[in-house]
Amino acid sequence: MENDAYKDAGVDIDAAMETKRSIKNMVRSTFNSSVLTDIGSFGGLFKPDFAGIDSPVLVSSADGVGTKLKVACMTGRHNTVGADLVNHCCNDILVMGARPLFFLDYLAYSRHDDAVVCAVISGLTQACRENNCALIGGEMAELPDVYHPGEYDLAGVIIGVVGEHDILDGSRVKKNDVILGLASTGLHTNGYTLARKLVFRTAGLKPDDILPGTNETTADALLAVHKSYGPSILPLLQKDGIHAMAHITGGGFTGNIDRSLPDTLDAEIYIGSWDIPGIFRFLETTGSLSEKELYRTFNMGIGIALIVDPEKIDDTTKALVASGEQVYTIGRVTEGKREVHLVHGY
Repeated sequence: MENDAYKDAGVDIDAAMETKRSIKNMVRSTFNSSVLTDIGSFGGLFKPDFAGIDSPVLVSSADGVGTKLKVACMTGRHNTVGADLVNHCCNDILVMGARPLFFLDYLAYSRHDDAVVCAVISGLTQACRENNCALIGGEMAELPDVYHPGEYDLAGVIIGVVGEHDILDGSRVKKNDVILGLASTGLHTNGYTLARKLVFRTAGLKPDDILPGTNETTADALLAVHKSYGPSILPLLQKDGIHAMAHITGGGFTGNIDRSLPDTLDAEIYIGSWDIPGIFRFLETTGSLSEKELYRTFNMGIGIALIVDPEKIDDTTKALVASGEQVYTIGRVTEGKREVHLVHGY
């Protein structure tokens, strides 16, 4: 039997090739008529159909899942983090007014594990199908000298499109615009380094323990999938009621809503105007966290904020509710200098 020096050093090429063969059908399930290459090409070819889009502009974004992956590894549940990644990236370009076209992923690990890789890819492909986004390429890397045994990292790049005159860049925002908040499904993919410390070290909880203040296990609460808002919001963008959006991710409210404001306007966020899920109350109490730290670290139950024309509030809210969203009026736009203020007693 031929000695495999690379395998002896920690990298199993044959196992990786077999896994690539086994995931082909999952990946192909995301393809549409714009995909021109099959799995295995050095690059993915995509011929977009821009019919109905005036002066199309490509929009790109890259992100990762972060230390939420540690929870997946701790629990052995790997079939949701791929969806977290795709949905996060789709939301990032959505706030620019763009719809997704295709996605690329990068999965790196200490040792190749066919079951783990297939579970991760199953989440990726499911979310790509739900977002009408083709997974046209990716990379797997076995790096035993970089990652601890049993751990991996996951990142991705998304490409989308928006008409040049439909780009949401904050320029449409006006004084007295209303800010709507759409409910999150939990922490989404941010704040996990702090959340894991408070849940597992400070509180001493185990994955199967019920998280205080909720009816969920800690594993279920922490692995709740990052929600994609595209299916609910994209149909509304041609109605001119939405002036801007902000994806509430790392940096929380103050670090994201300001990115959607002109230099001469502020946003007031009304604390207490929406229902804050129990997981955030638990983290606040367990960590004795200040309000400032809470709202700049976590989404606090709001996954995306919409800045809306006051005359279109009723129609926009009704359409979002009909799409299954939980919608709150959480603030308004005022004169200022591109700041976000957390306001009590509104």
